[in-house]
Amino acid sequence: MNLELIEALHDLEKERGIDFDVLVEAIEAALISAYKKNFGTLQNVRVVFDRETGDFRVFSRKTIVEEVNDPRTEIALSEARKLDPRYELEDVVETEVTPRNFGRIAAQTAKQVVVQRIREAERDMIFDEFSNREGDIVTGIVQRVENRLVFIDLGKAEAILGINEQMPGETYFQGKRIKTFIVEVRKTTKGPQILVSRTHPGLLKRLFELEVPEIHDGIVEIKSVSREAGSRSKIAVHSKDENVDSVGSCVGPKGMRVQAIVDELRGEKIDIVKWSADPVKFVANSLSPAKVLSVEIFPDEKIAQVVVPDYQLSLAIGKEGQNARLAAKLTGWKIDIKSESQAAQLAEEESEKPEEQSTDLEEQSANPEESADRLEEQTSQPEEPNNDLKVEAEEPESAAETEAETEAETEEKTEAETEEKTEEKTEAETEAEKEAEEETKSTKKKTKKVKNADLSPEEDDSGQKEE
Repeated sequence: MNLELIEALHDLEKERGIDFDVLVEAIEAALISAYKKNFGTLQNVRVVFDRETGDFRVFSRKTIVEEVNDPRTEIALSEARKLDPRYELEDVVETEVTPRNFGRIAAQTAKQVVVQRIREAERDMIFDEFSNREGDIVTGIVQRVENRLVFIDLGKAEAILGINEQMPGETYFQGKRIKTFIVEVRKTTKGPQILVSRTHPGLLKRLFELEVPEIHDGIVEIKSVSREAGSRSKIAVHSKDENVDSVGSCVGPKGMRVQAIVDELRGEKIDIVKWSADPVKFVANSLSPAKVLSVEIFPDEKIAQVVVPDYQLSLAIGKEGQNARLAAKLTGWKIDIKSESQAAQLAEEESEKPEEQSTDLEEQSANPEESADRLEEQTSQPEEPNNDLKVEAEEPESAAETEAETEAETEEKTEAETEEKTEEKTEAETEAEKEAEEETKSTKKKTKKVKNADLSPEEDDSGQKEE
């Protein structure tokens, strides 16, 4: 265990990549546990490992107190000052207790603990390495498939490709080499658990960064990505240099760059669109390959109304609405697509509504009296249901009250009717009396006229006789 141990630790550092200091700490912890186990002591001990010779020494640690309650961990002040007169209370006294017959059992126990600490150190190292690579692409080989879970060998670690992270229609078999996207790294007792994906939009973004030098150098920037894995994807790019075509650089000469990504994703269609700070232009570009006639945006509601030619309506919407759905995810706007004829029809309907309202206003202005009468009728009509409601709401408390109220109402009605009848009779009688008086007057006048007529001939006869 001396120089050979030192050489073995240096070899482990080179082969496994574990730091030498970590291994030394593991050995010291192993020796402490071996000492306590083999010698049955509960003393507070410390092991010092010589990193040059490989020798070790064991020291017991005791606290200086006035009265000793536990001699395994405490020492009296008087005893401590025998060792060194400078000791004070609460100081710690270390005395060497290295056994001469530490032997084979202690060495085996130390070996087991060292191996365990080495494994833990490797796990921590792997966890740190892959946790820093979250959101990156890793290449691995399919090791096995169990319960539809794909286990991928990444060299130092093993990754898991879940069911929901697998591309539709893609088959996985042992020995297949695939690229995956690291979604999450979890720390477990069995080591780091690495979760990867083949459907994440980040996989498409990272593939473009690997294939397109302009994106890797930062000249062209990927603004947003929307993806339906295995079917179709859209990616919005923007060039920081006016002399560099963002879309053309992603497509590559003869489409070689984008074709390499399509092959990696097993024939997934990819639409590369130009990003714009103007939402009107960005929404129009996102519906590629369809041509857009006009775009009207409503920022408060985050809605964009798009008009396309009639023959391109189905192309703009896409199969089962896929193109419109991907465009909405890419832009972050709710997109309402209409054909040119539908938009014209809606415009006509909206234009007819103001005409109807204007005709109603003209009619009202032409006939102000009728409109005033209508207003009076409208204002007077709502009074009836209110009275009815009041009557319905004022329900009598008992049957006797209702009878009394009905009798009083009937009496009032009869009295009112009798009064009306008497008034009508009196008026009729007075009118009849007036008519009778007028008739009598007229008859008297007639009689006077008749008498005068009768008297005139007699007077003539008497005059003749006298003559």
